[in-house]
Amino acid sequence: MTQFQGLIGIALIILLSWALSDNRSSIKSQWKWIAGALLVQFALALIILRVPFVWDIIGIANQGVLAIEQATLVGTSFMFGYAGGAEVPFVLKEGAQPPIIIAFQILPLIVVFSALAALLWHWGVLKFLVRGLSWLLQKTMGVSGVVGLSGGANIFLGLVESPMMIKAYLGKISRSELFMVMVLAMATISGAILILYATTLSKTLPNAVGHMIAASLISLPAALLIARIMVPGNGDTMAKLDDAELKYENSIDAIVRGTLDGVQLLLAVVAVIVVVFALVALIDQIFALLPLVEGEVITLRRLFGWIFAPLMWAIGVPWSEAADAGALMGTKAVLNEYVAYLDLAAIEAGTFSTRSQLIITYALCGVANLASVGLLVSTIGTLCPERRSDVAKLGMKSWVAGNFATMMTGAVVGLITIG
Repeated sequence: MTQFQGLIGIALIILLSWALSDNRSSIKSQWKWIAGALLVQFALALIILRVPFVWDIIGIANQGVLAIEQATLVGTSFMFGYAGGAEVPFVLKEGAQPPIIIAFQILPLIVVFSALAALLWHWGVLKFLVRGLSWLLQKTMGVSGVVGLSGGANIFLGLVESPMMIKAYLGKISRSELFMVMVLAMATISGAILILYATTLSKTLPNAVGHMIAASLISLPAALLIARIMVPGNGDTMAKLDDAELKYENSIDAIVRGTLDGVQLLLAVVAVIVVVFALVALIDQIFALLPLVEGEVITLRRLFGWIFAPLMWAIGVPWSEAADAGALMGTKAVLNEYVAYLDLAAIEAGTFSTRSQLIITYALCGVANLASVGLLVSTIGTLCPERRSDVAKLGMKSWVAGNFATMMTGAVVGLITIG
């Protein structure tokens, strides 16, 4: 029964999305489209994860990431010495390993990949991939070119950069399409963040890069499905797409601007991690003053576990593992997904089965946290001031929808994973 448990989660997510819908009666006319969207998601998951040829192609990205990681270590070793990965200038205790300092050895990957992504965009490589993915979304999901372009961009660009792709259309698209754009941003992760998360999980999850790529791709139809249920529309804005707004003067300009964008993202990640860990520690100190529960101190992690455990069980995690899985999902949704991945990478071996670990990895793969709501609202509001009111009202709804989408992806992956 555990194998098919995810069906409960998918049904529950659709039911909750309908309960939060702006127009519940519209679902009667959408059930065929909903069934089609679910079919697309299942087909996509099967093709990516179960067709060896396709999975092998995605697996090549693992080699690319290893190359980028090794190249980055050359730069960090020169700049930061042994703190950045160079040989330690002292004798370690017997059995000790050189320390891995996240800020100096792992996070710089963001800067390097951001520069590479900008260069590949200027050369037209990423632009071609984005346009191709946009076309596929239009043909399979029936969305407009604007929404399709936004979905394609979110796989490669960040929460701030991807709205720039459709800047010229933000004032023209319908409220329903605007919400789709927001949910697509919340339910996926950009290339630079993808590499960061995959590197963090590489020692505990084989081919982590492939799974991160698969998670973002499989979450695209789920995001569109949930967005359309929660904010239905009466038609799409079929505006003609002109050239993308994101442009660079030349290759040097792309590298420099990509590097500067990466530095800003790196600093944001560092700041968020420091603040989140500090706030969690403060909250846990307050909870320590409360009476013990089952002989143990109440912590924020345990609290998240109790709240999110039923949802994690519904998407396919056994009940014996649901509390730990719920703690990770709560950390992701409320605090930050990278902190949740750090916790997942550090969790004791044997806590989760292989199948549960996959479900959790996919369910966490999205930027739908409270900080992202403010960032997305401010970004779109700045790019298109006339839509500031709409995007502000839809902000928290997009946070809920983004988490629903990644959890649905986790459920789908659990359904097609044996063991």
